[in-house]
Amino acid sequence: MTGPKRRSEAEPMTTVQTWTGCETRALRHALRMSIRDFAEHLGVSERTVSKWEAGRGEIHPRPEMQSALDTALSRAPNDAVSRFAATVKQDAPPGGHTGDTYRVVSHKFIPAYVGPVAAARLVGLPVFATRPHEWLDVAVGRVPHANGRCTAHVYACGVVVLHVEQHLTLKNLTALATWRYTTYDPDRQWAGDRLTALLAASGADRAGAPEYLLSMYTVEEPAWRGDELDNALRLMSLPSVLVNRTVPTGATPADGHVERRLLAEGFEQPSLIPFGTHGVSLGYASWSGVSYYPIEQERSLPVDDLVSCELDVQMLWTYCRRIQREIEDGGDPLMPPDFGWRFLRAAHSRLTTARARETAQHCLMRQAILTTSGLPERLEQAQAALRETEMARPGASV
Repeated sequence: MTGPKRRSEAEPMTTVQTWTGCETRALRHALRMSIRDFAEHLGVSERTVSKWEAGRGEIHPRPEMQSALDTALSRAPNDAVSRFAATVKQDAPPGGHTGDTYRVVSHKFIPAYVGPVAAARLVGLPVFATRPHEWLDVAVGRVPHANGRCTAHVYACGVVVLHVEQHLTLKNLTALATWRYTTYDPDRQWAGDRLTALLAASGADRAGAPEYLLSMYTVEEPAWRGDELDNALRLMSLPSVLVNRTVPTGATPADGHVERRLLAEGFEQPSLIPFGTHGVSLGYASWSGVSYYPIEQERSLPVDDLVSCELDVQMLWTYCRRIQREIEDGGDPLMPPDFGWRFLRAAHSRLTTARARETAQHCLMRQAILTTSGLPERLEQAQAALRETEMARPGASV
């Protein structure tokens, strides 16, 4: 058996002007080596290699190590050199860049239950107009927001979801995580105040109180590529590792080395579910939120598809939460007949069953968001509770 083919003198040489942690990592991956094997190959410690890779483009090995890396590349097999060249010379994704900042759109979904009567009053306000929906009456209206764009979605079943869209330019992921956690309570308070004002204007006699906020991020211009881009999307979906939330003053940024290490070494979390398509898009869903990057705009999912799916999921989650609260308070959940257990049964079927014209990308996205939200189980529990209440009424047919 012959060994790996080496380059002949006639073949072009791949060179690196100045080695950084990025090129070092690319060479290790191209050689299919672990950090330990690569360290032995170069004659350095594992800690040194890890330090290079964690430093990314900001760290430059010493001159003697630059020479050692040059030698390792020059002696690498042809296939390894090809992999290395493809990694370090790959073009940035369409619309993207690898610089000091990145651009991301934050989508915040803030739902509240107000009841069908109040919802009907809200849609009577001039600001609202009917929005097409496959299986439920929905009205939408713009709500003024100081730092972004907010659209209120009013569902006939009695749930209102405020969708806040904000465009951000940031230097690192830690800044995004800190911003997310420090704006969580103020945004929820703001949403409650706006909803109270809308309900008052409509003549409704009750106010909605948002219980939580879910975030989704769509990347417009990344500051990473390759494995780091994938790790960045993972961290956006579960950003809690980048902040310290135990301090009395609220969330504070974690040390910078935490982000660098996680970007370089990877971030594994069982609760993360991927839904991207190789070469087309990157996407992750978790209980904390969703992240998405359309590598190829024409072939990837439209962002509106993700928003529509998340709106329906948060609406139904909030509706089921209302039913659960009534049970926890010791009462029987009583909902309007049009939105009883049959309504929930139909919603469960529509959300969990693939449609005839649904693309594979859309199916993966829908399944990832549903699974991480825990909504299917909540729908089944709420459906059973409403059916039990209905059957217990006098004259009910069994």
